[in-house]
Amino acid sequence: MRGWGRSTPSSRPRMRHALITSGLLAVTACAGAPESAPDPTDGLDALVASVAFDPEIPGALLYAYSPALSLEWAGAAGVSDLASGTPLSADQTVRNASNTKTYVAAAVLRLWEDGRLELDAPIVSFLDDEQASLLSGDGYELGQISLRHLLSHTGGLIDHGSAPEYLQAVTADPEHRWTRDEQLNGAVAWGDPLGPSGEAYSYSDTGYIILGQVIERVTGEPLGPAVRTLLGFERLGLDATWWELMEDAPASGGSRAHQYLGGTDTHAWDPSLDSYGGGGLVTSSRDLGRFWHALFNGSVFSTSATLDTLLTSPVSPASSDYRMGVFVRDVEGFAGFGHSGFWGTRAVYVPELDLVVAGAVTEQTRAAEVFRMTNEAVRLIVATQNEASGGS
Repeated sequence: MRGWGRSTPSSRPRMRHALITSGLLAVTACAGAPESAPDPTDGLDALVASVAFDPEIPGALLYAYSPALSLEWAGAAGVSDLASGTPLSADQTVRNASNTKTYVAAAVLRLWEDGRLELDAPIVSFLDDEQASLLSGDGYELGQISLRHLLSHTGGLIDHGSAPEYLQAVTADPEHRWTRDEQLNGAVAWGDPLGPSGEAYSYSDTGYIILGQVIERVTGEPLGPAVRTLLGFERLGLDATWWELMEDAPASGGSRAHQYLGGTDTHAWDPSLDSYGGGGLVTSSRDLGRFWHALFNGSVFSTSATLDTLLTSPVSPASSDYRMGVFVRDVEGFAGFGHSGFWGTRAVYVPELDLVVAGAVTEQTRAAEVFRMTNEAVRLIVATQNEASGGS
């Protein structure tokens, strides 16, 4: 769904009151935190408020967590719903779109480390006859495309989510209940194979909806419950995370905020447009951040070797900043790992600081602001630490 950013914002009342609700969980909330721990919360409050002050962005959510820095903070600014003007609160949830890919990749790796599938297995063994005939008829060499290729976007598959035809179909009938097969048919109708598998990176939602089916075939469960079990949502304390269409919203989660596309409220759009592995999860910023921290701190996989595999470069020599469900990016001078989502969501983890920052903006056409906000949060936290220690 990355190509949807081409939409043009429509006019709407310009909101100049950035309502701020800071879910301050306390900078010194972590066990053993020193009483003199530096406090970046004023700066984080100001940062999230500055983003929501943008007249085109109804609301912004931000979460920061680092046990090493004795930091946990959550905040929100703006409104949850333009029509009602209800203030946005830090515990509210949003559709996370492609951030879901990290969870799907981790679930596949969990199956791999349990010996339930092989990463180099060809995808044809996980497709039904009609799907295999459809894709092979379009020129895909299904015996040469592996799960590893799909995980790293190196399978040569087009991205149905970026096709203009898909955007047109979704916006023409936003309540349509899409199926995985409809999206695969669209991938075939709207483009051709991009080249041999394993040779180059090209982002593909189509590859990840196939991975969603792989998880269902191996586990015998719907995708949402299967991922929940494989990754241990309850054990990780992710009580505001669920898969739309496949699970009920948890009572402990905050209400889902309204998300906009060029000023159009998409809250009632059918979630099936992005539900089968390329997207589908709804989470709070806290849950998103906590999952990323757990992923990199030994709480998701059985062994550290599995995380190493997840972070293996998909092509050699490395010509892509994508691994398996994870982007490798510079974050304010630090090595960082992260992912973003079409609707304006992002999580980024900085190992050197043991710091995760997650957030969202609720206007898709201003989705780039979530990158600025999360990067600026890292810079602000580092600056606070430097000031407290007398560094530069």
